[in-house]
Amino acid sequence: MVIPTSQCHSMPQINCSSCRLNMLCLPISLELTDINKLDEIIQRGRPIQRGDHVYHAGDKFRSVYAVRSGAIKTVSNTQDGQEQITGFYLPGEIIGMDGLATNTHSNSAIALETSAVCEIPFGRLEELSAQLPNLQRRFFQLMSKEITNDQQLITLLSKNNADQRIASLLLSISARNHSRGLSAEEFYLPMSRSDIGNYLGLTIETVSRVLSRLHKQKIITLDKKHVLINDMTALRNLALTSDKP
Repeated sequence: MVIPTSQCHSMPQINCSSCRLNMLCLPISLELTDINKLDEIIQRGRPIQRGDHVYHAGDKFRSVYAVRSGAIKTVSNTQDGQEQITGFYLPGEIIGMDGLATNTHSNSAIALETSAVCEIPFGRLEELSAQLPNLQRRFFQLMSKEITNDQQLITLLSKNNADQRIASLLLSISARNHSRGLSAEEFYLPMSRSDIGNYLGLTIETVSRVLSRLHKQKIITLDKKHVLINDMTALRNLALTSDKP
């Protein structure tokens, strides 16, 4: 669990008003005085090292978390005891809402690399949301996005074509990078081939084979975890291709 402190250890001067990700986390219409109120309840913990947990499945739901740097994966356990990756989260995105329904986290959240998160105690967030309608609306939007993401994953896993699944994941990371003001064409994959396969329901061999084929076709340039999308249109067309038997 994140150890709460009054300031960020890696960047102690960071607060909500100065954070470069606040346009993603916060409502655009939130006034500076309201942002300061939100900033007062946020706890910024020590950096989380690769493989460490933000929270475990079964933990009592107390907070939601905004990823400030690094990358986080969420993992659930299947009935036969296998781990299933349920999502990858990048800076500016919110994790922890899986605990809302039952007051207990159904997933574990694990750092894919050295990461930092902002912990937002949910009880205090509820109190503040009642005073700030724009903040409440933003939280409802985040809940809706979480539901949409789950539905999209179900749809993606129902496709038979491995190329579609991997193209869709690359496009998702591209779009999310773009929303953070970063390059949509060039980015680093924080997750391993094994994690990608687990998330997409593919073997690690299939993941490597598809990525290599995209590289040979010059749709992407791949150097270990570094991706350069050379032909965005071709990648989009691939993601939309009808399923093959």
